[in-house]
Amino acid sequence: MAPVARKPRLAVFKFASCDGCQLSLLDCEDELLAVAGALEVAYFTEATRGELQGRYDLSLVEGSITTEHDARRIQEVRRRSRSLITIGACASAGGIQALRNFADVREYAALVYAHPEYIRTLATSTAIADHVTVDFELRGCPINKHQLLEVICAFLAGRRPVTPPHSVCLECKSKGNVCVMVAHGTACLGPVTHSGCGALCPSYQRGCYGCFGPMETPNSVSLSRRLRELGMQEHDLKRVYRTFNAAAPAFRNESERHGA
Repeated sequence: MAPVARKPRLAVFKFASCDGCQLSLLDCEDELLAVAGALEVAYFTEATRGELQGRYDLSLVEGSITTEHDARRIQEVRRRSRSLITIGACASAGGIQALRNFADVREYAALVYAHPEYIRTLATSTAIADHVTVDFELRGCPINKHQLLEVICAFLAGRRPVTPPHSVCLECKSKGNVCVMVAHGTACLGPVTHSGCGALCPSYQRGCYGCFGPMETPNSVSLSRRLRELGMQEHDLKRVYRTFNAAAPAFRNESERHGA
């Protein structure tokens, strides 16, 4: 009798984050049973208390590095993982907490905590790729669950995930949306933002907030010029790029052009 082939081991890790991207996996609902059937969940504290020792074939990592402990811990995760994929804005670009990178983190701690002297944290919030080698980055805040399933299926099939690098504008066109910036003069980051949300905000007559981070080769300088024509001031141009993906190089560089 032939031996039963071992299922690939899946591990899901959390660092500094809100858990939203991990929940996207649980939100897969009907597809989750198929995922569980194809993979052995070795570590996933959001879903189970059990943990299997040893190495992992696929590790999904949510969250940014904000403490010395996590900087050491991600090294151990990398050593135990054959493939490591980051999920979400925190893991791929430092997240909303990367706003600390532009300020004095000690001032933030003093405002929030009664005894900030007990807080042990780094001055910056950084992406996982700043510390270890990452095999693929899945963007979003939170990630798109269908894209997550594509990434897992691609891993099982031994191929590169198909997550189009184009901007949100193409998603708007495919849905037949009228451009909110052209038609209504609404500030929108869609032209420089990675697709994946299905143009959610523009579909409801709101400008894109850049949740999925910069697309490949974004022309942020040109977009800023147009936003200025719409009446946006320099301090607003700086802030518009400093949200969920403030530390993503393309957004960080453009925000710094409009002030420190």
